[in-house]
Amino acid sequence: MDTIARLKAALGPQGFSETQAEIAPLLEDWRGRKGHSPLLLKPASSEDVAAILSICHETRTPVVPIGGNTGLAGGQVAQGEVLLSLQRMNRVLAVDGGGMTLTAEAGAVLAQVQDRANEAGLMFPLTLASEGSCTIGGNIATNAGGNHVLRYGMVRALVLGLEVVLADGRVLPMLKHLHKDNTGYDLRQLFIGSEGTLGVVTKAVLRLFPKPAQQVVAFAAVPSPQGALVLLGRMQAATGGLLSAFELVPRIAVELVKRHIPGTRDPLAAPSPWYVLIEVSGGHGANLHDLAQNALASAVEKGEASDAIVAQTGAQARELWRIREGISEAQKREGASIKHDISVPVAKIPAFIAEATAAVTARFPGARPVTFGHLGDGNLHFNFNAPAGGDTGFLAYWDAMQLVVHDIVKSYEGSISAEHGIGNTKRDLLPRYKSAEELDAMRTLKQAFDPRGILNPGKVVAAS
Repeated sequence: MDTIARLKAALGPQGFSETQAEIAPLLEDWRGRKGHSPLLLKPASSEDVAAILSICHETRTPVVPIGGNTGLAGGQVAQGEVLLSLQRMNRVLAVDGGGMTLTAEAGAVLAQVQDRANEAGLMFPLTLASEGSCTIGGNIATNAGGNHVLRYGMVRALVLGLEVVLADGRVLPMLKHLHKDNTGYDLRQLFIGSEGTLGVVTKAVLRLFPKPAQQVVAFAAVPSPQGALVLLGRMQAATGGLLSAFELVPRIAVELVKRHIPGTRDPLAAPSPWYVLIEVSGGHGANLHDLAQNALASAVEKGEASDAIVAQTGAQARELWRIREGISEAQKREGASIKHDISVPVAKIPAFIAEATAAVTARFPGARPVTFGHLGDGNLHFNFNAPAGGDTGFLAYWDAMQLVVHDIVKSYEGSISAEHGIGNTKRDLLPRYKSAEELDAMRTLKQAFDPRGILNPGKVVAAS
């Protein structure tokens, strides 16, 4: 019996598909990268995943795990390998209100997890624009960030336990509810952010948090990124460190959102070169609405901001967030764009933006900078749209522009991938930006966990 037949027999008729109409949507990512695969595997349990990987390991059959197909670095795109989807493993298994944990299968959609936490009077703080389709397994595999990293950290700070199937089909039973466990190496952390190259996450225990009794959203106009940084310090001090989001937005992004996202509008009366979207959340103590409003009024009085609005209703808060969350979609509708997901130390963001923007626009005249993102934690989406009036050939500059930007990122002691991962799009860049010692350690881990190289081959780290 050949490998394909063995895999099909192991899963039964509901556990696989060879129909290209079903497979095709999983072979093109959000940025248009396309792949191909002869077989889609749809396990219904961890035991099914173990059976799949045992067969693939024995026969040296490469396999690509996929979650909600919302990754932005090509890590989930198969190039002829068998495709392993966890879409059938989508249950929330338990919610422990007292212990503030939630246990879910890897195929559970993020929004579903958020809803179950909410039903228990708690909150799972990971929020992403793709939360209606991305999965917990994919979030873990990419160490997703999102809008609330400033307050709650990235996914690796939100995971207490994991169940992982290794490349040879063995199961690592690490599904613990412990906040403290110092019994040797923390193996769990090796799989968070590994993009399916070391093992396949099948279940997770996630941390939940109390729902904030107060949540305040504001939008402020600032003269520059340096002004935004000053306002960040003011708001942190005024709210006692209760900022949950602090997002930098340029004027061009507001214009693109208004142009391409129906139902959006300018939140302030007069245009400004830069804005910040601010979210403050907390308990039953001080009136956060008044604290935020007073702090913003003081910033306007001192010239740190030219105008500001504090949402008075939940609907107004959602309108303000819609501007921020609509930027990526608006950029896509505007035409070709070259994107960079980078991070630098927070204090260096204004200098980085100035230097890198000048370098790119000098090298690529007409490129329109659309720099936005998580100022509070140092992560920027440092993007450039094609010149107005035409984008013919603009994407041909992708590699050259990335070198310009990433070399400057390195000079600021930053990272060329803050929250989107490496996949295959940045794999060959790593030797330029990571030390030989770090890369050697990564290859050693890959060899130890996946000696036959069957898990997501060609992603994250190249073979030595």
